[in-house]
Amino acid sequence: MKNELKIKKCKKCGAIVKIIKECNCQGCGIQCCNEEMEELIPNSVDAAIEKHVPAYEIIEDEIYVKVNHVMEKEHFIEWISLVKENKEETVTLYPEQNAEARFKYVPGSTLYAYCNKHGLWKIDVK
Repeated sequence: MKNELKIKKCKKCGAIVKIIKECNCQGCGIQCCNEEMEELIPNSVDAAIEKHVPAYEIIEDEIYVKVNHVMEKEHFIEWISLVKENKEETVTLYPEQNAEARFKYVPGSTLYAYCNKHGLWKIDVK
């Protein structure tokens, strides 16, 4: 897929890795804490969609992205990314900040948001 962001997470320690090229070997996989890391599938967790899927507004040549989500120490949006084919831009967020970012507007891109409790969420940009 052109705008796919492939992310894996350790079930034990919570470490997250971005996959640039997946291994094609039989029975092989990225491991952490002696276990295979699990792939995060966007929009697949049973949680409030309106509080996780990024919303956006196009203003001139920029795209303003906002996630209607709490930003508490225990529960927050860790990052927002814009992905288009072979390019990716990510803004790292911290508790007490607003869950928002600005990117150069790229038609046909995909926006991702990662919630530390409810995983990966995405929306395609028109």
